[in-house]
Amino acid sequence: MAADSDETRSTPLGLYDRPVSRRVTGIELAAVAASVAWLFLSVYVVLTLPATVGTELAELRFLLTALAIFLPVAMIWVAATAARASRVMREESARLQAAIDAIRQAYIAQSQGRALASEPSVARKLDEIAAAARKTETALATFATSRERAADIRPKPPELAEVDDQVPLPLGTSAEDMAPPLDRADFIRALNFPETAEDEEGFAALRKALADREARQLIQASQDVLTLLSQDGIYMDDLRPDNARPEIWRRFAAGERGRAVSALGGVRDRSSLALSAGRMKQDPIFRDAAHHFLRRFDRVFAEFAQTASDSDISDLANTRTARAFMLLGRVSGMFG
Repeated sequence: MAADSDETRSTPLGLYDRPVSRRVTGIELAAVAASVAWLFLSVYVVLTLPATVGTELAELRFLLTALAIFLPVAMIWVAATAARASRVMREESARLQAAIDAIRQAYIAQSQGRALASEPSVARKLDEIAAAARKTETALATFATSRERAADIRPKPPELAEVDDQVPLPLGTSAEDMAPPLDRADFIRALNFPETAEDEEGFAALRKALADREARQLIQASQDVLTLLSQDGIYMDDLRPDNARPEIWRRFAAGERGRAVSALGGVRDRSSLALSAGRMKQDPIFRDAAHHFLRRFDRVFAEFAQTASDSDISDLANTRTARAFMLLGRVSGMFG
């Protein structure tokens, strides 16, 4: 192995190998050889050179001889030290550049790995949101069609079956106008939608509400906004709004707006507010559906509050439809 070969050892970080140079390298050996050669040459010249100066210049001659001998040796070692320092600096610079490249590559690989690791979770979350939206749409479609199927299989009275398939109605009168008035309890229950697929009371209340024109339009508008909100992961069951007093709701029903009814915007969930506000600005379909829902709720609630008790208003305020109204009303600035 050459005299200037390097041994290596790993650094604690393991980023690169730090070479450990031998104490005697080719530079030092060359300096020693040059120094020895110069000393031999100087001694030979001094011994063979005849003395041509007097005794009064003997001391000056000795000083000049010493300078002529040792000054070049000193310069040789200064040059050797500078050469070794330059070599060490070049090696350290190369190792530092290698370490920087290794760190950069490790960072890029880590960033790509993190992004690839997060993609499955994001995709899974989107699939869950889409599945929830489809489930909601399917359930509400079942609500609307169950009543039609029930009407189709309901047995007809014998006298009507023999005479005609339709009940004769006076001119200008529809079947909805002849339906019995919707009970407030059923209306409130319908606005909350069935809790589960086994919620028979919720389905029954929803079928009754769908038979009423005004209630059906509000329920359909509520279904639209709830489905759109679920696409952003916003669910009314997760919201815990501040409950406003019934008199505040009555003021709203009477037409007051702004700070007088600001307590109705009791939704405090910042993420839901931010997501809803951002989509309200960027998504025209969501914005139109939200405004349509707010108008429907305003119209239906104004009529509902005329005959409803404080307990009825409190129950309605706890429904999913009312929570969506609080959220979207605050986002749209309805409450000041």
